[in-house]
Amino acid sequence: MAYSKMVKPAAAGLVPLTVLRTQRLAPHWVRITFGGGEIERFSPMGWDQWFRLFLPVGGEEALSRVPAKANHTLGYLKFLRIPDGERPVMRNYSVRAFRPATAEAGAELDVDFVLHGSAAEGTAGPASRWAETCRPGDRVLVIDEGLTFNPERGTERVVLVGDETALPAIAAICASLPAHATGSVLLEAPSADDALDFPHPDGVDVQWFVRAPSDRPGALALAALRELALPEAPFHAYAAGEQSLASGARKLLVGERGVDKGRVSFCGYWRIGSSSPASRAARETAAEPLG
Repeated sequence: MAYSKMVKPAAAGLVPLTVLRTQRLAPHWVRITFGGGEIERFSPMGWDQWFRLFLPVGGEEALSRVPAKANHTLGYLKFLRIPDGERPVMRNYSVRAFRPATAEAGAELDVDFVLHGSAAEGTAGPASRWAETCRPGDRVLVIDEGLTFNPERGTERVVLVGDETALPAIAAICASLPAHATGSVLLEAPSADDALDFPHPDGVDVQWFVRAPSDRPGALALAALRELALPEAPFHAYAAGEQSLASGARKLLVGERGVDKGRVSFCGYWRIGSSSPASRAARETAAEPLG
């Protein structure tokens, strides 16, 4: 059975947001809470909802120059015309949590950032450096992109696989699952301290694998997936993180273990040796069933 590709949001325009606070969660994790701006225009969808995030590394005035459809081809070409050094950095992130507005407080959006390198030592990339040094009041832009995890493929039984970059998405998926859901979560982390706990249904087993410096990202999770006892009834498989992990999990499940190709969602967030975000085409292809 063929299921639709990514689940698109009802609306996807530029939404200005403001940093409310930051929290260091672990050596390689910082949580940034956004609010204010025009957050009322952001519609939470649950699951692994993701968005384009525009970071003003060259000054906040450049945010006003970001095209309304910078996530589409023509808009992206206009975005690239913003001079280097002024052009905001665009990256893809997942919604870790969304809290609607109450009588006492406005709506809030939590986003968890993986930190690579050190801002103080000058070894961090632009997005990691921004996440490590941003302050309350700093402004950003987001464009909602919807879901890669399509609930039509099933929510009763799941197998979720990823590296640390997939943790926010997988944690959000677990928060959206019905309480009676069952299945397995296989996650990698660069250190034991980065293996963060997150709520999940009692019937979902979570396993963490801590990489050694010599381990290729994704290798431990793929090895565990190869040996995993899969559910006997139909289930929804989801793999995300480094590109070879995501595509490798799909190939293993469909090609080696005979899983229905219409039950597998996967998405490559990043590629070893490249700091650029996965393209729109790559993410849509990742969500498409084999065939």
